[in-house]
Amino acid sequence: MLSLSDWITTLSLVFGGCCSNAITLEHITSRYPNAGVLITFFQFLIVSLYGLPKQFTFSDPPESKHVANGPNNTVSTPTIPRKRWIPRLKTRKVPLLPYFVQVAFFFVLSTLNNAAFAYHIPMTVHIVFRSGGMIINMILGWMFTKKRYTMQQVASVLVVTAGIIMTTLSASKPKSRAVQVDIPDGSLYAMGISILSLALVLSGFLGLIQDWVFARYVAPTQAEAASDPAGQSSWQEHMFYLHSLALPLFYFSKDNISTELMHMSSSPPVFLSLPQSGPLAPYEAGLVVPSIFVYLLLNTCTQLVCVVGVNRLTGRVSSLTVTLILTVRKAISLLLSVAVYGGQGNTEMWAGAGLVFIGTIGYSTGSKSKDLKEKKD
Repeated sequence: MLSLSDWITTLSLVFGGCCSNAITLEHITSRYPNAGVLITFFQFLIVSLYGLPKQFTFSDPPESKHVANGPNNTVSTPTIPRKRWIPRLKTRKVPLLPYFVQVAFFFVLSTLNNAAFAYHIPMTVHIVFRSGGMIINMILGWMFTKKRYTMQQVASVLVVTAGIIMTTLSASKPKSRAVQVDIPDGSLYAMGISILSLALVLSGFLGLIQDWVFARYVAPTQAEAASDPAGQSSWQEHMFYLHSLALPLFYFSKDNISTELMHMSSSPPVFLSLPQSGPLAPYEAGLVVPSIFVYLLLNTCTQLVCVVGVNRLTGRVSSLTVTLILTVRKAISLLLSVAVYGGQGNTEMWAGAGLVFIGTIGYSTGSKSKDLKEKKD
């Protein structure tokens, strides 16, 4: 159970980090739509660097010591961990092979989500479309894990589906002949939607794999975690290995990354002043950098805050609570996108977004009702 301070910290990370990340991401991709791989690389890199120090310890793992307790009975008691001069990697709860499988899915879907901006997918459609993951989750859960769903859940998914279709079509239609030249080619837009659809399917499979990994490796070791003071939270381990093991895969996109960096370096310069004190105070000092690099740095840092917040949330509360909080977060990101950049909202888009968020909440409450009914039975 989270304390009040934990709730405030976690929600601040989720809403502050994720919402500001969406704003900076839209700023970058609106000017450099092919920078999706570059953005993904820096996001994975900073999360890996953040988690790296937490993977080392200067303590040996605790060993069980057998103590005699009667003529034919022995009791195992954990010994105090010994300190060591050379750090070691902390003992993983999950073997590397399951991580490699998750990394493959996570890397591909993250790259696809950011690459979709190259096909002129508006941020509003991007946010709403990615909120439809429960459709895929329901189909895959029914097919592979034999899950059964209530009528409320099924109806909610139909509402979400209708909302996504309405939002997707609203962005593909020109509002008037005057702005028709700014509307992307229909085939290009359809390709972007296909990329987001594939990412949704991969995300659904990744969810199934993560559920299996949690039940197989993480849940059985939670009771033993308290006996190892050098241990780590499962969400910290998962976050680090999921991002760090994917870094070598960016080697195959090195040409795209270097090309986009060169394009960004030609953006208008901005002067960043540095604080001065003492005899140098009257003189202004600072750095001149391409302006887009400032937004790239902000996007990378806010992504770290967002990832840490979401992983903290996932590891400490129920999936129902996570779904509801992230749905509210996406709604706020949608409102901020329209408020900051404007010109993206229309009646069909808002109606579709409303159906998606209402359906998400309906699905979540339907899941809760089902769990309560099963407990009573």
